[in-house]
Amino acid sequence: MSNNSPTSSRHPSGARSPPPTSHQSPNRDVLSAPIAPSSFYGGNNASTSGLGSSHTAYIPPEASPFREPELVSEEPVNPGTQQDTVTSTTDWNDVGDTPWQFDSAWAGNWGDASATKIVDIDGRNEEEELNWFDAEMRQQCARPGPGVLPPVLAHLLHDSAHTLYSVVPSKPELQHDAEHRPTTEEVRTAVPHANAYYCKEDNGWIFLLWRFSSVLPPLVNGFSPAHPLPDLERRKKSQPCVGEGEQPFGQVNMTHHWHHYPQAVDGKALNPPFSQSHGDCDLLDLYLCCQCSLYCLASAVIPGVLPRNLVENLTREKRTHPSPDKTPKASILATWETILTIIQNRLFRNETRLLPVTRPRFNSKIGWSDLVRRVFETLGFKSDVFSESNNELALHPPEINPATPEGKLNRARLLRAWVEIAAWLTIFEKTNKDPLGNYIPTVQEVKTDNVRELIQSAIGAHVNQIPRGLVPTSLENAPGLDEAWCSLGLTPTSYLPKLLCFAYLAQCRCDPANTKTYFTHLFNIVNTMINSHETPPQELQSLIMDERARFRYTADDLREHISVLGFGRDSELGVELDDDVDDEFILQAWRNARRRAWRDTSKGAERRKDLDEALRAVADERGSKVLRKAWEEERGSGMTPDAAYSTLEVPKDVDESMLITVYMMRIEDTPSQADRMREAMNVIAEVTDSERLRQFLSSGRDPGDLSNSTAPDMPRGLNQLGNTCYLNSLLQYFYTIKDLREAVAPLAHADTKSLDDSKFTDDDLKRHRVGGRLVTRREILRSKKFVSQLAELFFNLEYCEEPAVTPSLDLAKLALVTSQDEEEDDQRTTGTDSSNDTDATLVEDVPMRTPHERSSPSPIETPADSVLGKRHREMGSGMDVDEPLEPPSAPTSPPHDAVPANQVASSSKLKEPEDVEMQDATPAKAPPLPPRKPRPTDDSVMMFGRQHDVSECMDNCMFQIETALLDFQQEKAAIEDDKTSVVKRLFYGKKRQRLTPLTASDDTRHKSSIHEKEDLFSHLHVNVSEEGYDLYDSLGRYFDDIVELDGQKKRMEVSLVDLPPLLQIQLQRVQFNRETQQAYKSQAYVKFGETVYMDRFLESADPEKKARAKGVQAELNAARDRVQRLTEGKHAPFAPALGGVADFLSTYAVDAPEADESLVAAVRDERERVAAQLEQERGRAAQLKDALEDVWRGDRGAAYELTSVFVHRGSSPSWGHYFFYSRHLPERPDVWFKYNDSSVTVVSKDEVLADTTGSTANPYMLVFARKGCETIQTVKRFDPQALQEMQE
Repeated sequence: MSNNSPTSSRHPSGARSPPPTSHQSPNRDVLSAPIAPSSFYGGNNASTSGLGSSHTAYIPPEASPFREPELVSEEPVNPGTQQDTVTSTTDWNDVGDTPWQFDSAWAGNWGDASATKIVDIDGRNEEEELNWFDAEMRQQCARPGPGVLPPVLAHLLHDSAHTLYSVVPSKPELQHDAEHRPTTEEVRTAVPHANAYYCKEDNGWIFLLWRFSSVLPPLVNGFSPAHPLPDLERRKKSQPCVGEGEQPFGQVNMTHHWHHYPQAVDGKALNPPFSQSHGDCDLLDLYLCCQCSLYCLASAVIPGVLPRNLVENLTREKRTHPSPDKTPKASILATWETILTIIQNRLFRNETRLLPVTRPRFNSKIGWSDLVRRVFETLGFKSDVFSESNNELALHPPEINPATPEGKLNRARLLRAWVEIAAWLTIFEKTNKDPLGNYIPTVQEVKTDNVRELIQSAIGAHVNQIPRGLVPTSLENAPGLDEAWCSLGLTPTSYLPKLLCFAYLAQCRCDPANTKTYFTHLFNIVNTMINSHETPPQELQSLIMDERARFRYTADDLREHISVLGFGRDSELGVELDDDVDDEFILQAWRNARRRAWRDTSKGAERRKDLDEALRAVADERGSKVLRKAWEEERGSGMTPDAAYSTLEVPKDVDESMLITVYMMRIEDTPSQADRMREAMNVIAEVTDSERLRQFLSSGRDPGDLSNSTAPDMPRGLNQLGNTCYLNSLLQYFYTIKDLREAVAPLAHADTKSLDDSKFTDDDLKRHRVGGRLVTRREILRSKKFVSQLAELFFNLEYCEEPAVTPSLDLAKLALVTSQDEEEDDQRTTGTDSSNDTDATLVEDVPMRTPHERSSPSPIETPADSVLGKRHREMGSGMDVDEPLEPPSAPTSPPHDAVPANQVASSSKLKEPEDVEMQDATPAKAPPLPPRKPRPTDDSVMMFGRQHDVSECMDNCMFQIETALLDFQQEKAAIEDDKTSVVKRLFYGKKRQRLTPLTASDDTRHKSSIHEKEDLFSHLHVNVSEEGYDLYDSLGRYFDDIVELDGQKKRMEVSLVDLPPLLQIQLQRVQFNRETQQAYKSQAYVKFGETVYMDRFLESADPEKKARAKGVQAELNAARDRVQRLTEGKHAPFAPALGGVADFLSTYAVDAPEADESLVAAVRDERERVAAQLEQERGRAAQLKDALEDVWRGDRGAAYELTSVFVHRGSSPSWGHYFFYSRHLPERPDVWFKYNDSSVTVVSKDEVLADTTGSTANPYMLVFARKGCETIQTVKRFDPQALQEMQE
């Protein structure tokens, strides 16, 4: 083991002197590859010992290619462990032919020299760096993670603005030995450790130890670093990076690369041991150079006896209020010298007399104040009254007899304080240049030496090793580069072009997982120079070019690549690229975009190049072998489809079997053109979207005709027409409903004239209502067009042989754009209201509605740009898809005995009202609606210019289906039966809403009547805002809630009178943050199962059970509220917060008298109490939940089975991706299909019911079918074989 520093010259303090400027070559083991004796020659100084010439290599030095080689003595080393320590000479042209060429707008000549060849750095692995994204390779190589260069290490060891000093105290020379006088050994050991250095600014000590050694210092038991330790075998064989003389074969590394392992070394196991009296102060930070055997140990600041703030405050007080006869500096020196003399007299003269503090001499030297009192009390002196006659104060010296525990402790404390104050005075006198006047400072008994250069030289940070001040003006004060310098592990003041290159390459070598981050920062630094019109140095230009050729990209590049593939809110797919997006979806998006690129004859090749770069970057970022393989196999060099067909000499209409045959013939005839032929086949496979050709190119075997590879009984997918994934989910859902499918089938392939031939009069229009309102001729014709297009889509889904069907643009437009949107567009265009083609206009026949505020725990206001429940549509008041977004001005408030319609709603309904009605209330005649105001233009990226949420889209589709299927021959249908349409029969139930006083003490005029109303509904909207709730909890809050009406809180109770065959439950995930005034999507998991029992919510439910359940529910709500108060909120959860406070108070010295051990104990007790209370409340809530379910456990009459689950994937309520699951009914109820646009796959039940905690893919609508009701037929496919059997 070598000494403490690079040289053996010993400093008086125990430290070492800076290294000399000239060095001798160290005698170190060097191994080179064996060469033949015939190719070896040497000088006269060749050694004849060792292994001989067969184990010695000739390496020409860089300085002169004509220098004679030297014979080097070797020891046998296992060649299997030999490390490559020479400069990398990798030829980057071997990376392969790629379209990822560096495209830069930077000016200047970038040159040809590779930065990796002119920067001294070893230990790199080309394969690992090219595959930095491969987690398995990173684990195998076990790199040590991010590191720092020596200038940064100098700051990490201790604040670089502070100076460290070695301190050597000496025993005062006195004429007479006093009792208990400290020995010379005690004086020497008053310094915390031989390797401890004093910091005046902190009035504390830093332990620092550096050493060249192949053996690591003693690590703490159970040491488990975040990153592996550097390769110890390589460190043993490597030469010092800097310091110990000339390296015989040239410098291998430009400087050290340090890695930090906090609290890794047990200081007590050192020799001599480093031990402190409290906490984890015995644990030392370990810094290892990954390139050589140098390591460094460092402690945190070891506080001095006097806290830093006391020293600073007393010094400041004397500077601002000096003695009348002294300068500020002299006053400071006199004060601290007097304190030091008092300590010295107690230690070395055994002065035990009381020290009066109110007498003139003491006041002229120090002065008595609360600050001075705290200083002396910290030193162990106690202040007390010694003359009761005049209440005179005096200081009582502490006991220092080493025979007693108290005396031993006081003795050690005073000795340490004596050394620290003496060192402080010595340094202050040297470094402070203020005048002293006539004051003559006392010569102290300690010697201090500045060790800044010593430490910097040892770790490689000295200015002679790394120059300072060469940073260009463009980088000196450039904003936004702090993160870049920090990430690369160097400081801007130590900037050198080669050093920056070294820092970047060293970080990529040691921390390959963050290669993108490091390249981003390197690029930003160089780009800052360019933006300042400064030409970057040649080394940096070459490095950027080399890295671009190795497929490096920045964070901005990655965002652009993601956008190129179509991801992002405003991009083509409308989906954020997060972890929930699978590789197959990305791959399909890439292939589709490449196919579309061929349509652009002018920029198609450039577009394809960008797409290839994008896929490569995304593949690397995700570490996806699937995407990487697809990129390697399917990318091309820009060959056009015409060139591909021409290369293979085949026509464009050639069938795939013939194409494969011709391809194999061409390869056999001209094998030298195999690569070009393969590229041509790749292009054709992509343009034709041929899975058969892809499989052939991948496996080398023709899989045969795959046109019917999709099973005949598998549902077909729907190709996306842009940002229409949620429409695809809705259309697929409609297709699974047997009655709906059969109802619209007759309108398939109907022409426009036949749709317009329906005979009906204005009186017929006035007798039929849809969604509680009259409809127009225009709406009827529009709806029939929609249903005709829908029927054609259903026909294609049944008969199409392809795996996916493309909906028509007209169908998408009619589904996504409401009639009101269309009319308003016409008004803006023509200035007229085109809907006035009949007297049957959009007039409500119900009283005007006024908004209200809900009194609920989480009232939500939904923003206008949400697509997850943007505006609540309560079907009980009609499918108001055509109502204006902004309600008309509210009329005069109705009397208190009449409740406006739509006055009350559940807390889950985003403040959208429901209709309630007072008994015997007479509806007033509705005033005419004011003229419609044009809607503001939406900045949405929807393909048809409007963005509606899923509920609105469903409402619009259901409205048009019901309108198109109106039977005008049944004159009394709308009056006598509200279930005449297939939409009403399938989706609509009836509910009763009841508004009652909250308590018996309510005002009599409010409790004199109970307001009730029956209404239709098609959805149950439940709120989703908190974790830990299941579907019954959410429904329970819908059916029993508190609302506010006319300033009075009322109880709103909802019960179900009649249930529909299909029960649609929408989970309202859009929440509103009142602090940020922003909407957000709740990702809370709501547990649901395959069956839900609605008996408890029926009007006919057992009243006794209802009452019992209501009481249990009230207790459950109270318990959950208490849990919520302890776990949610600005400062919650409180138990961990209290624990953090206690840990802080116990770890750090807090300058507050009340921050003592009793306070820490009280805080810890409070934490335990809060944790116990939380656990108790959670247990109580679980018991109450079980008790609530026990009340209804036997009620199984209204059973509904889960049939469909709609899922939104994304973190924002304003955009994302939609897909849905459908149960294979009635044939195979345990099988589920996942409909993801064009892809339809079979999934397990577990995937559908999975806990989505932590995921952004959450259900937003659940559909249940009444048990025993054969409403759902998921798969409806044409079966030719069955038809043939029927004919036979």
